[in-house]
Amino acid sequence: MHSDREISLKYLFFTFLKIGAISWGGFMALVAVVQKQLVDKDKIIREELLLDGLSLASVLPGAVAINVITYIGYHLRGVKGALVSMFATIIPGFLMIVGLGIIYSTYGELPVFTKFFMGILPAISAVILSIAFSMAQKQVKDFKQIMMCLIAAICLLTIHSFFATLLVIVSSAFAGYLFYYRPGPEAEKREIKRTPFNYRKYLLITVILIVTVTLIAFAITLFRIDTLGWYKINRTIFLTFSGMSLTLFGGGYVIIPAMHQVIVEGFHWLTTKEFADAIAMGQITPGPVILSATFIGYRVAGYLGACVATLAIFLPPGFVMILLTGFLKKIQDSTLLAAIFKGMRPAIIGMIFSAAFTVSKEAELVWPSAVIFLTVLTLIVKFKVDVVYLIPLAGIAGIFFF
Repeated sequence: MHSDREISLKYLFFTFLKIGAISWGGFMALVAVVQKQLVDKDKIIREELLLDGLSLASVLPGAVAINVITYIGYHLRGVKGALVSMFATIIPGFLMIVGLGIIYSTYGELPVFTKFFMGILPAISAVILSIAFSMAQKQVKDFKQIMMCLIAAICLLTIHSFFATLLVIVSSAFAGYLFYYRPGPEAEKREIKRTPFNYRKYLLITVILIVTVTLIAFAITLFRIDTLGWYKINRTIFLTFSGMSLTLFGGGYVIIPAMHQVIVEGFHWLTTKEFADAIAMGQITPGPVILSATFIGYRVAGYLGACVATLAIFLPPGFVMILLTGFLKKIQDSTLLAAIFKGMRPAIIGMIFSAAFTVSKEAELVWPSAVIFLTVLTLIVKFKVDVVYLIPLAGIAGIFFF
């Protein structure tokens, strides 16, 4: 594993840009690609770091995959690394959705994208399953961890709710404390790594933000920019999606009913059909499904609306993740924290197994799906073929087979 000083922002940007471009099919698919690239191939991070990030991201608001990326970026290069990694991952999906928005506005629906998505679903299921087995072989080491892994998988497969995820995380953390916490005579002295808090730096940043916002507000009032219309609609877009982002617990699909109520029934920005197409755009493009916000922003206020909606849906949860990651990094040597994560990691692996099964159910139960699934699984496990090639090729196969 390389030291933090050897990890450049350039590396983070281009690596996560590539990951963002091939992470089709939801947050577990993205996590699987991260594991293949950063853990197995580049050996930049340990698998434990990925699992710990997934544990924290699962109980915080926002897109789970983007929260994990933010967590990793922060550990490698601090706040800059977190922001660079987050935005690099989002860029490919953002550009693709804006492009699809243009095509949609001109030509309407294109069935070819649906067929492409039908091809990648069984491939994604195979990728996630291979990652789950690989992680289980390394991380699940005793009978207690095996049971936690199985219980977590069963719980998520039978209870379809964010509360199931929360229950799994909290219960496994408590189990880790009960089973693995063994404080030594010097443990209490090592529980928290004391680091000085640079209050002057954060005070200066706060003052700069307040002054900047005040100047912008003054300029808007002075030049009556709000009479142009674009300011009001984009302000509403930003406030709407940033508010939603902080209530997004348990994955992008959880927020869809609330988005429908606000976007369709409240503001009447889209029809029900257009909203359904927006969700489909989020599904058939790489990245989290809540990139649907980009399509909605584009339909409401063009390119600027797409940018504003995207920033609003990702930035607030990103800052929450950065704050909590910074806190956890200060107590990373805690024996208590080590025991808690030792309980949570097998539970997270169980959640990954359940995700593989959930994704497989979305694929059509026909022979092309089975062929794609088995082919991709064989190529990954036996021949170690990079998923950067397998997922797009599976999508192309879907266009011909379906």
